Amino acid sequence: TAAAATGVFHVARPARMVELNDLRDNKGARKVKKRLGRGHGSGHGKTCGRGQKGQKSRSGNSKPGPGFEGGQTPLSQVFPKRGFKNPFKRDLQPLNLDRIQHWINTGRLDASKPITLREIYQANVVRFKEGVILLGRDAHVLTTPITIEVTRASKQAIQRIEELGGKVVCVYHNRLALRALLHPEKFAVLPKSAHPTAAKLRRFYEDPEKRGFLAPGIKDAYKPVSFNFERVPNNISKPPAV
Repeated sequence: TAAAATGVFHVARPARMVELNDLRDNKGARKVKKRLGRGHGSGHGKTCGRGQKGQKSRSGNSKPGPGFEGGQTPLSQVFPKRGFKNPFKRDLQPLNLDRIQHWINTGRLDASKPITLREIYQANVVRFKEGVILLGRDAHVLTTPITIEVTRASKQAIQRIEELGGKVVCVYHNRLALRALLHPEKFAVLPKSAHPTAAKLRRFYEDPEKRGFLAPGIKDAYKPVSFNFERVPNNISKPPAV
């Protein structure tokens, strides 16, 4: 009270200094291990708290996995299976020619430049994760010659675009290459795009009828804008944080 009256704060000197033997863990920081099999006086001797016999008293089998039905044939094994899930399947979003023409008419796509997956993504023509397949619905609506790079294209779409004097090239992008194409601001150095490794995909992109970028006649005549043949330093700065 006297110190409070004078406005001076005094710290009482400790009676003894803290030494190494005074250091302790916080209460509850260290849990005491449960000692089993140390006599019945401990409360956890003999059967160690597991009781007598039964499935839960056995070692290594106290927690059966999901689907275990006590030894009888599980329901998942009773009925036969049919078909399979293809792990290499790619979910390609369809994009029709009439939609492209509408985006060109409204000024959201520039037909004077090659239209790649990046332009399609930025213009929000379709939302996709693994690629785009070009289809020919209402092909007569398309009246503008364009150069477009997509993952796949139908025969009707290819025919209509080439009738107008345009060009269709099917380009392969794996996950890393597609991410670098859509979001280049996340890379200091843009990675080299990978060629298709699966034999089926390689045959597709080497087929001139499919307008694959590795096909003879297309490979030498046209270099895809969306495919990095070498590692490229990225000059695109990240957008400012909002």
